[in-house]
Amino acid sequence: MTESSSTFVCQHCGSINRAPKARLDAGDKPACGRCRAEIFAGNPVETRSDADFERHITRTQLPVVVDFWADWCGPCRAMAPQFAAAAQAMEPHARFLKVDTEALPGVAGRHNIRSIPTLIMFRDGKEVARHSGTIDARELERWIARNS
Repeated sequence: MTESSSTFVCQHCGSINRAPKARLDAGDKPACGRCRAEIFAGNPVETRSDADFERHITRTQLPVVVDFWADWCGPCRAMAPQFAAAAQAMEPHARFLKVDTEALPGVAGRHNIRSIPTLIMFRDGKEVARHSGTIDARELERWIARNS
């Protein structure tokens, strides 16, 4: 009998890692098998490219919550600390990504982002939930729990 495990992408080097779910549930913070960096640092991951984004949403078996934002957007800047607080509280049970819609317009376009901030939750590369507008950390945690 094999132990249930999850795969996820290292935010530092992009390698795929695996850890038993029991270790994650116990609060263990695994290190990357390749670069040895802490995989879940309790902060959102800034996506650097279209390929980086795709790798995170398709190769991570945890729910992946993506904040589509832009630097010029006041509500986006106001929500950023709430998103970071939710990441701190919920990792390693979910992965939190940030996509700058100005830097990665192709990703925003493929996911029909029409207003920001917009949150999308992905599971196995597929959208499972969407929320537009600001949201505080506690409500974000409840939204994730309802949709996971």
